[in-house]
Amino acid sequence: MSKPKVAFFDFACCEGCQIEMTNYGAEPFLELLKHVEIVEFREAMTETTTEPIDIALIEGSFTREADRARLMEIRKRAKIVIAYGQCATTGGINALKNHQTDYKQFVYGTDSDLPHLDSKKAYGVDHVIKVDYYAYGCPVNKYEVLQILLHLLHGKEPVIPNYPVCVECKRRETVCRFDEGDYCMGMVARAGCGAPCPAAGIPCEACRGFVDDPNLAAFEKVLVERAGFTPQRAAEKGRMFTANALEAS
Repeated sequence: MSKPKVAFFDFACCEGCQIEMTNYGAEPFLELLKHVEIVEFREAMTETTTEPIDIALIEGSFTREADRARLMEIRKRAKIVIAYGQCATTGGINALKNHQTDYKQFVYGTDSDLPHLDSKKAYGVDHVIKVDYYAYGCPVNKYEVLQILLHLLHGKEPVIPNYPVCVECKRRETVCRFDEGDYCMGMVARAGCGAPCPAAGIPCEACRGFVDDPNLAAFEKVLVERAGFTPQRAAEKGRMFTANALEAS
């Protein structure tokens, strides 16, 4: 019996999520190779494919109209599409420019009119194609990606966390950052990371994006009343990884 064919693709991103998949402690990834055939993975192999794919993993945001056709072609070839990493799932850091004007001129200067730099607002890839599953994070948690793949290989439905980081802090018995006179985005941030940042005394920055339907008004109120933020700073807090969500709110 042939192994399922798996391919990794990238769009507007740093390709850090691909690197994370083969980063230190790559044994789980090597174990995965016993069960699937990876037919395309730019950071690890030169081979590419135009054949049908069982599972396509897409990294990077959609920001160039020129990439629409390629995304649609991947969707047509793949039985299952997984958006992995924050750029592919929500637009990620690239979406910061959605709140700016003249960003091309600011970044590229006199080269801003070159055709390959014709970028527009940044969105997750589901702005163009249907995505079946999401693996959030900047960078992505490779163990979560592997878990999703293993569930699919065993015919099980992957579980994608949709509860706040505060839940994981409670499980770890971590003292709330607000009780330490700090701030934190854990109340609206999507969990699944294990909440290592608050446990290390670092505020959560929602690098996995927001939970579905976050109460941003209440979140901003807490930042003002408990952390001393100005209303403007509270309203803009979190743009690094959730710019699209804040743009829509």
